[in-house]
Amino acid sequence: MKNDTTKMPVDVADEELFDNWFDPIETELRTKVRGFIETMINGELEMALARPRYGRRSPGLPVKDGGAVLVAGHRHGRRVRSLIGTFGPTRIAVPRARIIAEDGKTAEWKSKVLRAYQRRTRAADALIASTYLSGTNTRRVRRALTALFGGAVGKTVSRVWCKVKGDWDAWNARALAEEPIIRLILDGTVVRVRLDKKSTSISMLIAIGVRQDGQKVLLAIKSMGGESEAAWRALLDDLVKRGLKMPEVVIGDGAPGLEKALAALWPEILVQRCTVHKHRNLLAHAPERLHEEISADYNDMIYAGTKQEVATKRKAFLRKWRLKSPVVAASLEEAGDKLFTFTRFSKSQWKSIRTSNAIERLHEEFKRRIKTQTVLPSAETAAMLFWALLASGQITMRKVDGWQSLNEKPSDQMIDLAA
Repeated sequence: MKNDTTKMPVDVADEELFDNWFDPIETELRTKVRGFIETMINGELEMALARPRYGRRSPGLPVKDGGAVLVAGHRHGRRVRSLIGTFGPTRIAVPRARIIAEDGKTAEWKSKVLRAYQRRTRAADALIASTYLSGTNTRRVRRALTALFGGAVGKTVSRVWCKVKGDWDAWNARALAEEPIIRLILDGTVVRVRLDKKSTSISMLIAIGVRQDGQKVLLAIKSMGGESEAAWRALLDDLVKRGLKMPEVVIGDGAPGLEKALAALWPEILVQRCTVHKHRNLLAHAPERLHEEISADYNDMIYAGTKQEVATKRKAFLRKWRLKSPVVAASLEEAGDKLFTFTRFSKSQWKSIRTSNAIERLHEEFKRRIKTQTVLPSAETAAMLFWALLASGQITMRKVDGWQSLNEKPSDQMIDLAA
């Protein structure tokens, strides 16, 4: 008769998972980790001193006048330091030494393996930041990681977030003069934050650039009260101040404030109105019973195969809907030629130029991550979270479709699309 190996021993089966955090395997592993780290640091010091502990300096090294061996330095004890890693908390004995420089002066030796004042490994920092960015709050992160860090979490989460804040400030100030940006995608999204102890809706303005090799890159995030001309102009002026050159085309949602800001900064720039946003506008102007028919006619026009077909189907759309629903036709006419700027480019570029979907996807992912936090602590926190999701690699951006032909310049003349 075969034994049932799936049954747990009585003493283990009766013990609840969260009754006892002590694990002999984990404890022994952390002991081994401590020894490994100490061995690694001691090896680094031996290389700096050019001799092992209690050993003489190796022959063939520089000597002083008279044949005395030049000593690179000397040890002087050690200090115990605490370190938190993905292996949990541990305490290690770090050797100390004084290193003699060429001018004869001595300086305290500094390990490159364990940096000065380092209390956590980079992997631990990444784990804490990733847990926070996955959509939970600080208090829940502490509770979740208490078992791993043996109750040594304390203010670790807040300190890690301070490090993220420093990286965020550096990213906001970085130069853009060397960025080969040829296309700009602009859009805004609304989030709720706490201002003056009240929940308030603000707009986050996002700018994504497309490099010459087709790679999308996040350029700026600004938390503003709305999407006014002044708000968009502040974002664009900051990009220009940091060295951004005028791109070939800007893709936007057609917001009046954005349109005015672009016209004031770059009067001659090509602007593409997002065809998805315009589709939503058309449906908002018509009763629900007409939505399916409007969508079919609109998609047939926007996704036509050639410039001539786009022009022909636009005329047909306007003739039909001026009779059936004048407000729908008026909404399409309001966008003007900016809705069809994509036809100036090669056919391979149409898909990536027609819409601002690159930003829309980021909006959706960002809101999915923060849905457990109905109100974010501040406007800056909201912008930092959006940036950190990309910086940490939790959200990635691929190259645009048709990137192989990005070097092809747009046509100087617009095809006659007038009705």
